[in-house]
Amino acid sequence: MTFFQKMGWYFKLRWKFYAIAIFLIVVDYSLGLLPPRIIGNTVNGLTLGEMTRPILEKQVLLLIAVAVVAYAVIVTWVNTLFRNAIYVERLLRSRLLEHLTKMSPAFFHRFTRGDLMAQATNDIRAVNMAAGFGVMTFTHMVVGGTLVMVMMFTISWKLMLAAMIPLPLLALTIKTLGSMMRTRFFAAQQAFGKLNDQALESISGLRVIRAYGQEDADVEAFRKVAEDTRVKNVRVSVVHALFQPAISLLVGFSFTIAIAFGSWLIIRGELVLGDMIAFAMYLGMLIWPMIAFGEFMNVMQRGSASAERIMNTLTQPPELVEAEDPVLDAEPDGIEFRGLTFRYPGADKDSLRDITLRLERGQTLGIVGRTGSGKSTLVKTLLRLYPVEEEKVFIGGVPIERLGLDLLKSWVGYVPQEHMLLSRSIRDNIRLGWIDAPQEAVDRSVELAALASDIKEMKDGLETLIGENGLMLSGGQKQRIGIARALLVEPEILILDDSLSAVDARTESAILDHLRRVRRGKTTLIVSHRMSAVSHADWIIVLEDGRIAEEGTHAMLMAAGGWYREQYDRQQLEQSLEEGTA
Repeated sequence: MTFFQKMGWYFKLRWKFYAIAIFLIVVDYSLGLLPPRIIGNTVNGLTLGEMTRPILEKQVLLLIAVAVVAYAVIVTWVNTLFRNAIYVERLLRSRLLEHLTKMSPAFFHRFTRGDLMAQATNDIRAVNMAAGFGVMTFTHMVVGGTLVMVMMFTISWKLMLAAMIPLPLLALTIKTLGSMMRTRFFAAQQAFGKLNDQALESISGLRVIRAYGQEDADVEAFRKVAEDTRVKNVRVSVVHALFQPAISLLVGFSFTIAIAFGSWLIIRGELVLGDMIAFAMYLGMLIWPMIAFGEFMNVMQRGSASAERIMNTLTQPPELVEAEDPVLDAEPDGIEFRGLTFRYPGADKDSLRDITLRLERGQTLGIVGRTGSGKSTLVKTLLRLYPVEEEKVFIGGVPIERLGLDLLKSWVGYVPQEHMLLSRSIRDNIRLGWIDAPQEAVDRSVELAALASDIKEMKDGLETLIGENGLMLSGGQKQRIGIARALLVEPEILILDDSLSAVDARTESAILDHLRRVRRGKTTLIVSHRMSAVSHADWIIVLEDGRIAEEGTHAMLMAAGGWYREQYDRQQLEQSLEEGTA
């Protein structure tokens, strides 16, 4: 019953369709009860010499009519019931993906990609089976078992009670096997999630693995995970294999008792041959409800384990939610940080401390500092990927937590350090933020990202398929596709999070020149390890251990002679030496 509790919302949603299917199953079983009774009456008529040709013809025609009607009923209820099962599969996948899009990065630290993939495939398929095949077996078990036993009772209550002697043992067996099935299936699904994780890591890191000659070690690691998954699935199969033989054995005991005791009743004159034949046929019909009981427990235990895993994911509350009364009419007139301190969920120290900064609309902010100083963390607070302190970050004079999420997303264009590229064409990757962008807009963004010459050298141009996460591209080309994608939507606030690190100095200069030209009146934040990438900025901050250590214009920072001046001079010298060597 755990499955019905967890999936109660779905059965309430589709109760009319389930009611129709269950009603038709009852009709189907009721029709199925007629042939044994008709055959029993026919045998009794033959035995007593009361059978005539008209009566026999009438019995035959009745059997044919029952078969035809039963066929139509079966087709209808099967179609109705299993459409529901297919619908729940689609609904759960949609809900799961929709839920994942609302979750913060902290959620994905707790739930691995492989486990989420296992939920979206194997677990949802197990729920499908429970919502379709499970409901069918439950109905057959209850309705079929009840109707058949009523018919058996009308023939001989003594014979029925004798034949039911093995039932308590059957219930105990099914309960024990069902409990084992649920535990083992839950473990098998977890192992399948780990197998997905291992496969994803092996495929995505294939080039690094080969570069370090770790192919054999990686294959061995995968083999161990695959073997663990195999062992746990075999344990599930062992329990599954025990269900039907156990039921068949106990049903065999029932048949043995029925035949022996029924024969004794015929000898005593308490039962006639036709009734004995009808009873035997009804007992045969009771086999499926008994098997359905076993299958029901098997499928439901799997479905319950899978539903528990899926519901556990779907009930995870999003850390970031829309404000109760969100501001929807603001303008991105400026960005301000007022004493912002930020710590990642689960971390033991602050990543940003007492950040105070104001950036007017149309200005460019450069953010530099040592690795781990908090540069990326600072710009991510503008994306609302993590919750921040209230009234510490403002855009257009409005606290960021009060801004409508859709409004905020429409303002910001983000080019991250780690580029997310689809296994599609370059054109599709650039148009990710504007699916139906005209070709003129795509060409313009390609030109601004200094990517046009690279695309011209490709055989298929913008239609070039880039492979898994840009496998066919260089690091600089990946970064420039990300920049072109952001520039296509012409965001009010553009964030470049160290997204020029893989391009050469000349290409970097060209991109920055384009940005200065086309983004007048719009705000830009540039995170970089290269001082040359931010030297043109209206204001530059140097982060050190989450704090602003230096700030000012390029000229002011050079005159101050601090860390910024040291890094700028060193990088200029390195560039001069490289150009001289070249």
